[in-house]
Amino acid sequence: MPLGIYSSVPFCRSKCSYCNFASDVFSRALFERYVDRVCEDLKKARAVSVEMGGQFEPAVDSIYLGGGTPTLLEAAQLERIFATLRHEFDATASAEVTVECAPGTLSLAVIESLLRCGVNRVSLGVQSFVDREAAAVGRLHQRSVILEDIVRLRAAGIANINIDLIAGLPHQTAESWEFSLAETIATGVPHVSVYMLEVDEDSRLGSELLAGGVRYHAHQVPDEDTMADFYLAAIERLQSSGIEQYEISNFARSGWESQHNLKYWTRQPYLGFGVDAHSMLLADRQVRDCDIVSVRFAAPDALEQYMAGANLQRTSVSKQAALEESFFLGLRLARGISLIQIAEEFGSEAAECARTIASELIQDGLLESREDRIRLTPRGRLLSNEVFEKFMLGDKVTG
Repeated sequence: MPLGIYSSVPFCRSKCSYCNFASDVFSRALFERYVDRVCEDLKKARAVSVEMGGQFEPAVDSIYLGGGTPTLLEAAQLERIFATLRHEFDATASAEVTVECAPGTLSLAVIESLLRCGVNRVSLGVQSFVDREAAAVGRLHQRSVILEDIVRLRAAGIANINIDLIAGLPHQTAESWEFSLAETIATGVPHVSVYMLEVDEDSRLGSELLAGGVRYHAHQVPDEDTMADFYLAAIERLQSSGIEQYEISNFARSGWESQHNLKYWTRQPYLGFGVDAHSMLLADRQVRDCDIVSVRFAAPDALEQYMAGANLQRTSVSKQAALEESFFLGLRLARGISLIQIAEEFGSEAAECARTIASELIQDGLLESREDRIRLTPRGRLLSNEVFEKFMLGDKVTG
């Protein structure tokens, strides 16, 4: 089965107040050393995969450069990552190659570099088309810049474009959210990701909200019910425009779904490189004999530790854990989960246990059943974490 490849580039022009990712503003003097390290890891991928107890597969059908803002790298640095990757792996001719970009970083020179790297998909971190909302959380672009970037990308032949939006930004109202949705639809992009603002201590805005403060415009953040209304409005508006929801946070026109992200939700193997990059491989035969079906491993989430060569953190995934992953990852998808496939992979007892749990959730209006499949209802998507917890089976099913 071909791999997906992910590489993180943790460098930003500014740190957005809502961001809880392992990215920040760093000196450009670090960029070259970081690229050196990522390229070293790419060259060691086969050996590391074996060391972790995973099956290495050189064929690759999706590549994703995330951030941070990968387009802050110099053209030569960006191209060196891709050149090393293509030397160490066999990318298929039809591979989906995505780079995350912040609006305002896509000069003609940068786009030309992306084309030389074989990039055929770009994900734009728009978050809002309302300049006041974008500025309130530290975004450096304006609406006009977003539209100019999209024109440039299409002129260069890159039509596979995603727009990220966040529901729940400071100062956001029903009217301003509708404006962002309308602008998104008007661009004609084939893919949209809609995220609800995450409130946790790992971001400055989240921490301020939890403390009840007013910094970072925290007192202007909509309440949870309003955020939920925004999310439901997005589903309705996008779907009415032919942009169908295929995953809790992701919407696409037919045939334009993110092939890379589908690997995560369907438990296909992938390798990650760089700060806070995660990997999941099928376990090698010897390990599988010990009831381990796959292995996960992750790089440190701090740049200093990653650059210092800190060890990867490895986790063995048992058959029981894989079953639970199948539920909480597969239920994210609009198509849901096939209980026939669950029975084929994990046994009839697992499928029957799932049917019992699903029956209760169907009565609560959180799941619906169609033929052999179960999937989240619109209400279930809003309460998805509660649904997923029900499928944490513990020792209920041993396989």
